[in-house]
This record gives sequence, C-alpha cells and structure tokens, in this order.
Amino acid sequence: MLIKLAFFNLWRNSRRTLLTLSAMVISAAMLILALGIFSGMFADMLASTTEQYHGHIVISKKGYQDKRDLYLHFPVTAEPTQKLMQTLKQQTQVRGISTRLRSFGLLSHGNESRPAELLGVEFAAEADVTTLRHKLIAGHYPDGSRRDEGIIGSTLARRLNIQPGQQLVFVTQAADGSIGNDLLHVSGIFTSGDQLRDGSLVLVDQCWLRELMVLPDVVHEIALRVEQPLLAADLATQLQTRLGPNYEVLDWGKLLPQMQEVIASYDVSRMILVLILYSAAGLGVLNTFYMSVMERSHEFGILLATGMPPAQLRRLVLLESLILGLIATCCALVLGGALTLYMEQVGIDLSDSISAVTYAGGTIAPRLRAVHEWGNYWLPAVCLLAVSLLASYLPARRASKLQPVDVIRGL
Repeated sequence: MLIKLAFFNLWRNSRRTLLTLSAMVISAAMLILALGIFSGMFADMLASTTEQYHGHIVISKKGYQDKRDLYLHFPVTAEPTQKLMQTLKQQTQVRGISTRLRSFGLLSHGNESRPAELLGVEFAAEADVTTLRHKLIAGHYPDGSRRDEGIIGSTLARRLNIQPGQQLVFVTQAADGSIGNDLLHVSGIFTSGDQLRDGSLVLVDQCWLRELMVLPDVVHEIALRVEQPLLAADLATQLQTRLGPNYEVLDWGKLLPQMQEVIASYDVSRMILVLILYSAAGLGVLNTFYMSVMERSHEFGILLATGMPPAQLRRLVLLESLILGLIATCCALVLGGALTLYMEQVGIDLSDSISAVTYAGGTIAPRLRAVHEWGNYWLPAVCLLAVSLLASYLPARRASKLQPVDVIRGL
C-alpha cells in the first residue's frame, strides 16, 4: 500500500519530479564519466612507468636497485635461479617474465657522444613484460636474427643523429676491469613519452651485452608483468618470503613511491568530486520533498487524524525519496556507462593542443580516455541513494510532527 501511495505522490507534480530526477541523473552520470576519465589517466601513468620500463615486480640481489652495482648479479643457469623461474611460471597472476642485464656507458656516432643505459634483454621475453615494441616510430623490433641489434630512444637518436640501419660505438667498463667496446646496429627507434627514458635508454641483446661486459650467464634482475598491477604488492610479499633476505622483491609501488602518492591524491580527488556534485543534488532533493510536504500538509493531517501512525507517515516520505533515488540511480548507471564506453573506445585526442605531461615518474598522454572500474559505478550509486534519503529526512520528520487538528483547521 505504501509503495503504491509513494509512486502516486511522486508523480502528482510530474514537472518538479522530472526536474529533480534529471538533476540527479546528470550529476551521477557525469560523476561516473569523470571517475572513468580519472581512472584512464591513472592507468596511462601506471602503464608508462611499469609497462614501458620497470615491469610490475622486479627481483634482484639486495641493494642492486639502489646502487646499480655491476657485481650485484646472480647466475641465470644456477639451480636456485632455475627453481625461481619455474616458481614464477607457475604463478597464475604472472603474465610475463624477462631477465635483464644492465650497463652504463658512452654511445658515439660521428662526432657526437652521449651517456646511455643499455638494458640487455631477450627481446621475445621482454615483449611480454614491456610495450616498447609498440612504441617504435622507425625501423623494426629485433627478431633475434643478429646479436648486435638494438632499439634506441627517439631523443637519444636525435642527439646522435642516428637512423635505423646505422651503427653506434658503445664503450663501457667490463667486469674484469677492462674497457669493453663494440659496434651496435640500430634496428629501430622508439618514443615512450618520457623524455628522460627517450634520451638515455637502449635495448640490446642480452648475450651481446654479456660478452661485452665479460659477465657470462648472469643477470641483474628479473622483471615480471602481472594480471592485476594493483595487487602486485601481495605477490611481491609472497615471493620475498620464499627467496629470503639475499634477494630483493620490489613491486612498482616501492620502485616508484611517487605513484603511491598519485593513488592517494586520486582517492582524495574522487571524494571531493563526489561531495561537490552530490551537495547540489542533495539540495535539489531537499527542495523537492520539502515543497511536497508543504503542499500536502492538509492531506497528511487527514491521514494522521484517521489513524496513520507518525512513524508510518515518515516512512512514506522516505520511501518516496528512495524510489526517486533508485530510478535516478538506474538511469545514471545506464547513461554513465554509455558515456564511459564511448570515451573508452573513441576518447578525445588533445595532441594538437597540449603535449604529454610527465608527473611522478609517469606520463599522461595528450588524450582523454576512460576506463571501466567497478568502483566508479558503485560509489556514485551508493552515494546517490544515501543523499536521497538524507535530504528527505528533514521533510519526513516535519511531516510526522504535524498536528492533525491544526492542519485541518488551516492554522
């Protein structure tokens, strides 16, 4: 009975109800879209740092990530390392495993010389961890047909005036104290959007770099790509327990503490946006139901006079608000989901107006795109229902406090 009465009361003044409903739907849908775009920006930043260089989890000898010591390595063919690799392959969360050898030295071409970081990888395995093969702007990704091939960052290539197909001279310190030098054939040029990485990083064949550095069958680190990057810390903790204190297992949050601050600021920004939008929506609901109670004071007085308990009258007004909130929530989820889907598949390209922005170690691409996350839907939905009920509480309380005799008399 109360439900039928609540529906009837809502549509007695359909214009006011529709205006309030429209305000609630638009505010919630825009919030869902805004949160989706924020998630897209965060996903781009996280991908630019983890999926183009670091990986989601990095395993190395303890202290290597801080010191980059040439001699803090471990043998890749030794039994403990082989067992570790088998353990990693059995992890259902792990989607890619790449061993790496790192060297720092000097690259030269013609009369130009620049400092550079050479990352020795197995190109096929590295493609499962990072996405630099998709960032090539010239040349091709090495296929393993020759060992002296590598890909170079676009900024570094421009400074050295190098093109795919040409050769560089690389000079570095070898592990036996000698000076290692060799020719490197440039097969491709990549651009990651990070100026520091594009200006210093070169990916080369791991076997070629081992011979140059006189470090046979060793690696400096193992990089992992996982299914859910936000859960990488849990897997890193499990692996650290298995490996013991001689190894260091760092997830992207520890490798890039600035990104943790980005996550915290994202959560704060999301709550601020919710408060701003729903404050306006709450005032609209409050106005609608307060005016409704004022208009129906005579009706409420008759209901109270005929025996309706004040608590039931209060529930009637709250039920009207709940129904309005449920209708608005369903419409907002459909509209917000459609807008988010459009921004996910199409997006808005802003590259003509702005350039990529580097912040906290990550790069925000000059485009707007959205990402579907459950939190971007349930948070606006729950908050909208809560605002609807809270905003109607005062009108409902006022209705239950009416004195039947005074109302009927028109006092």
